[in-house]
Amino acid sequence: MLEAAIDAFGIILDPSRFGFLSIGVVIGLVVGIIPGLGGLVGLSILLPFTYGLDPYAAIAMLLALSAVVATGDTIPAVLFGVPGTVGSAATVLDGYPMARKGQAGRAFGAAFSASLVGGLFGAGILLVSIPILRPLVLLVGPPELFALCLFGISLVAMLSGANRLKGLAAACLGLLLATVGDDPNTATSRWTLGTLYLFDGIPLVPLALGMFAFPELADLLMRGGSISADRKPTRLNGQWQGIKDTFGNLGLVVRSSALGSALGAIPGLGASIIDWIAYGLAARTTKGADKTFGKGDVRGVIASESSNNAKEGGSLIPTIAFGVPGTASMAILLGAFQIHGIVPGQAMLTDKLDLTYAMVWSIALANVLGAGICFLFANQLARLALVPVTILVPGVLAMTLLGAFQAGASVQDIYAVIGFGIFGMVLKLLGWSRPAVVLGFVLGSLIERYLVISYSLAGGAFVLRPGVAVILAVTLLSILLPVLKRKHRASGSKAERAATIPKIQINTKALLGPNALFAVGIAILFVYALFSQMAWPFTARLMPMVFATIGLLFSVGVIFQALSVTPPQTKQLSTVTEEDRVSANKAAWRGVRFFLSCIAYAFAIHIAGVLPSIFLLMLYLLIFEGRQKVGLSLVIAGAVVLASYGLFHLLVHLPWPNALLGDIFPALRDWFPSDIV
Repeated sequence: MLEAAIDAFGIILDPSRFGFLSIGVVIGLVVGIIPGLGGLVGLSILLPFTYGLDPYAAIAMLLALSAVVATGDTIPAVLFGVPGTVGSAATVLDGYPMARKGQAGRAFGAAFSASLVGGLFGAGILLVSIPILRPLVLLVGPPELFALCLFGISLVAMLSGANRLKGLAAACLGLLLATVGDDPNTATSRWTLGTLYLFDGIPLVPLALGMFAFPELADLLMRGGSISADRKPTRLNGQWQGIKDTFGNLGLVVRSSALGSALGAIPGLGASIIDWIAYGLAARTTKGADKTFGKGDVRGVIASESSNNAKEGGSLIPTIAFGVPGTASMAILLGAFQIHGIVPGQAMLTDKLDLTYAMVWSIALANVLGAGICFLFANQLARLALVPVTILVPGVLAMTLLGAFQAGASVQDIYAVIGFGIFGMVLKLLGWSRPAVVLGFVLGSLIERYLVISYSLAGGAFVLRPGVAVILAVTLLSILLPVLKRKHRASGSKAERAATIPKIQINTKALLGPNALFAVGIAILFVYALFSQMAWPFTARLMPMVFATIGLLFSVGVIFQALSVTPPQTKQLSTVTEEDRVSANKAAWRGVRFFLSCIAYAFAIHIAGVLPSIFLLMLYLLIFEGRQKVGLSLVIAGAVVLASYGLFHLLVHLPWPNALLGDIFPALRDWFPSDIV
């Protein structure tokens, strides 16, 4: 085996093959940086170019791209609060607050070094674990996977800060959103509103981009200035500090990397939940995390980034050993296997052992090369945090909208991303957990699949299986533990209990407050879900019935929480001046205009087309909202549109919807090829 590993290393270091691996790394970083693309799109782009390559070069290029996407997507997550892919969504929680404190360089240093260690860890796990883990992977059945997904949901409570009831209710809402569409088991149409768009369910990319990107972009525009609130210049020592943070928390890196590798080896879990589970576990096990996570704690960045890079090695285990793709990206890799006559299974551990080791070396070298490139340019990228947001926001918004559109090539995706953006802004203003909604949505289809299969095989008795019982017990404990801790702290003398446990009174004035009204609206939504699914077949309504009931209980708890006060409360003198109120009103109106301009863009698409409307939207934001010069605005908007044309039209071959102007004036389509208008 050692001889095969050495031979494989020499094969990958062949100049032509290493050149193709480097191309995969560069494309993977670019794909990760652009919101909404992701590794699946990048692999789909590269796959046709592998036909003329030998198997080693082809697989090396594809694996290199897939391995470093999770490194590149750190850049928009930290700088703009916009996840480059769904796999970096947890990085936003601490990386973006660090950038606002002027610590973007430190966040990059920690993220890139953690990604490097996690990627190498995953490659090492792949190296030693295929023969060992094969029988273990086969022992994991749908009941255990169902319980594992519920454990992932329980971690949401920690992501929601002090208000865990809101987090759990939001997670149940996400689970309900995941059931929208045609039920695969009974062909029942569930909450599709009579539209074909929802027949296959709500797309993940518009939901994730809307919930995370739009509220942060609107917040940036309302606040003005730059991303870094204190305008501290980013220096090289910021990166070194981040690297020191990573190796100073080596235990956290190893735990998160091991978790990412293990979860990546389970087919179907996917990249979109692994970083959440790792982040939530870090929040539960790291000292002082309950006070600092989500506010700019570098350890949150380290946990997320090390896990999402380690998953690549883990996801190759079922792909190579069983021909079962661990993630959607691995399904594209299986297509490349077929193109080049590679048969997964026992042969990969015997006759094709050199190819298997070549995959290990490809992942390892890609992570080293990708992290090196990011380190070289991280300071330059971090300086973007000092650029006025009135210049940055229009460009990032354009790429976000186009990224959402390319995911399904449907204008309705743009409606969806704007709608979820408005909903996400409401959640942010009222203190509800957006990550909880997204995590519940991502896990929803998996939970339903495993729940239906488990119930069909053994009824409700499947929860008594030893592995399931243990995981469910840990899940229940993770939810109840904070309550038990509070009760323990409250125990003591009568005087201590009296000081610790306040008397609760109902605040009737709060009934019309935004928090209470929103919680009532969510509760009504759960009630509607319970009654509207009664006529469905049992299999179709099992999942909505269970989680609508649980969500209703949590939302009722939130309502009572919103109506309760703890007198006496110390009244503080207001220090808000009239100038502050005027400034806040101006910022609020700027946010309203931001969303109105996005809605206008969605309608303008039907008149002028996707790219021309992007050009007009950027001009409006740059000139009227950003007060930029007309010449500079034309240059910036034109550059973004030309880059988008090259990427989405010439490279991805994205089909554009016909616009009204093109129908009225057909000559325009001679100027803009392929019906861009």
